Amino acid sequence: MHTATDDGATATDAVATFCAATKAADFDALMDTLAPDATLTSPLSGRLVFRGKDDLRILLTAAYGGLSHLRWTEQIGDGTRRVLLAEAAIGPFRLTEALVLELADDGRIRKLNPHLRPWLTLTALAVWLAPGLLRHPGVMRRAMRAP
Repeated sequence: MHTATDDGATATDAVATFCAATKAADFDALMDTLAPDATLTSPLSGRLVFRGKDDLRILLTAAYGGLSHLRWTEQIGDGTRRVLLAEAAIGPFRLTEALVLELADDGRIRKLNPHLRPWLTLTALAVWLAPGLLRHPGVMRRAMRAP
């Protein structure tokens, strides 16, 4: 999504930057694409909701930092809702992702709702993420509380 500014310049496309940042493991650039109140609903539980840039940095660094051969294959949508399709691997397991994004008024990403498959890879991802997230128990406690 490109939005025009008052001087006619094109604002940064947060979705394209997000894709490039995840592929390059550039987590500072990734965080710049997120709105301050961004949330991510866990594809592992469906109930855990990670909120805010601090918690999302820990989660997204662990998640995207553990993937190899990440390739964003398609972007669907052009309004405030986008769907990104990706392929990657975690260890020997192949992963496909459909990531539903909701954009804020300023074009940054407000909500991330990842859908991952297959089940075996999702299980491997959970095992991979657990040690990194357990080092930050506050992140998990905050994700478990109701909004």
